[in-house]
Amino acid sequence: MSFIIKNNVFWVGKVDWELRRFHGEELSTHRGSSYNSYLIREEKTVLIDTVWRPYAREFIENLKKEIDLNEIDAIIVNHGEVDHSGALPELMKLIPDTPIYCTANGVKSLKGQYHQDWNFKVVKTGDRLNLGSKELIFIEAPMLHWPDSMFTYLTGDNILFSNDAFGQHYAHEPMFNDQVDECELYQEALKYYANILTPFSKMVLKKIDEVLGMDLSVSMICPSHGIIWRKDPLQIVNTYKKWADEYQENQITILYDTMWKGTKYMAEAIAEGIRNKDKDVTIKLYRTSTSDKNDVITEVFKSKAILVGSPTVNNGILTTVAGIMEEIHGMRFKGKKAAAFGCYGWSGESMKILTEMLEKAGFEIVQDGIRVNWSPNKEDIERCIKFGESFVENL
Repeated sequence: MSFIIKNNVFWVGKVDWELRRFHGEELSTHRGSSYNSYLIREEKTVLIDTVWRPYAREFIENLKKEIDLNEIDAIIVNHGEVDHSGALPELMKLIPDTPIYCTANGVKSLKGQYHQDWNFKVVKTGDRLNLGSKELIFIEAPMLHWPDSMFTYLTGDNILFSNDAFGQHYAHEPMFNDQVDECELYQEALKYYANILTPFSKMVLKKIDEVLGMDLSVSMICPSHGIIWRKDPLQIVNTYKKWADEYQENQITILYDTMWKGTKYMAEAIAEGIRNKDKDVTIKLYRTSTSDKNDVITEVFKSKAILVGSPTVNNGILTTVAGIMEEIHGMRFKGKKAAAFGCYGWSGESMKILTEMLEKAGFEIVQDGIRVNWSPNKEDIERCIKFGESFVENL
């Protein structure tokens, strides 16, 4: 499948309807994804990015239906990760001398992964590639989300090929933002940002300001995953600016796991206390052993505060809680508050361990945590309700 994006620009990628896990097993993709590759046919013909390696042969066969491969004058690699560059080895066997334009770090990435010394052309911000009546302008975008990442801008058509920025894991046909369910689109865009770009939010803000400062008219944003932004394309840019600036909603999320339901009862009682003090706040509870971790991270991203609970096990905490705390630590959240809780039978270290983990993850601890010996009785439940009330008061 291929289709016209605008004038002489074509989508030649792959929609992956079956994809449910990405980055190994690290990222859930409930609605599939796409690997967006673009073909520009001006006086010169340029291919921007390819597809994930499992679809390399299919991609090349489909590309042959569009064009004689020998007519491709240049290949742009905006980012060397295999979901974008995976078809390069097969493609370069057929057109080995075709120049590949990428950043200096892009060369390191591609050489490191494929061990080939292709005809690399290193570019930096402001460099241009003449296509005849139009040009491609390259814009380095390190850590959005790899050190090698860059954007490519097509003059005349005013299209920004943004690679991983502004994308989503979202399989859909048709592939334009004005033809999809906007709620689904923004759910997936938010999940994508929360789980992939959150650690680099300062760089996101800086890069957006830099790109906007270049006074480039943008009529369309073409990311490398998901939907193409053609109606009011800067809406996602402005949304990214909000997400990157210590984003939070009026939400408190409670994360916990439990062995014999004691910590579950605590979580529910704390939620009741929060509701007593704030009727407007959104409260969400997630048991970490039965919840999708990427969905959980998305909810933490949206929250102004979180509570994390675990029983004490082997002088430590349950592994699913430890795992989600490791994920949270890597996200480098800013401006969020937290507290810990948990029940125990003998030694009772979990609350202290969780408090220390939350502090190391950058959360402001707003009050001492709460712990309950054995399964909570009526008095313990009441203490948990009061704990939830005081947590809201301390925010």
